[in-house]
Amino acid sequence: MGLPKQALPHSIKPLNPKWKLAGPIFTMSGEVREVSEDESMLRWCDFLSQAPADHVVVCQPNDGELAHMGELSSETLNFRGIRGYVVEGGCRDADFILKLGFRVFCRYLTPGDILGQWCVQTLGEQIRIGSHSIQTGDYIMGDIDGLVLIPKASVNECVERVEEVIHTENLVRKAILSGEDPKDAYLKYGRF
Repeated sequence: MGLPKQALPHSIKPLNPKWKLAGPIFTMSGEVREVSEDESMLRWCDFLSQAPADHVVVCQPNDGELAHMGELSSETLNFRGIRGYVVEGGCRDADFILKLGFRVFCRYLTPGDILGQWCVQTLGEQIRIGSHSIQTGDYIMGDIDGLVLIPKASVNECVERVEEVIHTENLVRKAILSGEDPKDAYLKYGRF
């Protein structure tokens, strides 16, 4: 589709390898800075209040030390109908989040809290993760293999193409399992 390299960095993984995640994106970014505990938490609560239901929050924390998701926040987002949370950073309270079933994809686990050390900077604005510019309204899909970005303008075409590919791959599978040579099946269907 002319969209090569749509995978986010492979270091971002689901807390539970069985989780799958898909939906429109709501972006967030933040930064490490000197900030009062109140300001840090009030900006975080702004995020919890403004994240729209049926979206996946994608966060660029610009930090590689602290946890940018935890127990109470995951429970709040889950209650508010947020599909999941993707962060190029850390998470804490993983046991609670796993039991809750709130889909979090992150780079690492740490008990380090953001309180008074990190602050939400933007909500709903363009962010960068790896080499990708990500907009609110783009789509994301993820599982144990990783996360894939789909630009908003390409979502419908992508869904149609995926359905075609799945159908064709099922024909290839059926042919091979019926005894057809894999090379012949590939040549017949043009997919593998």
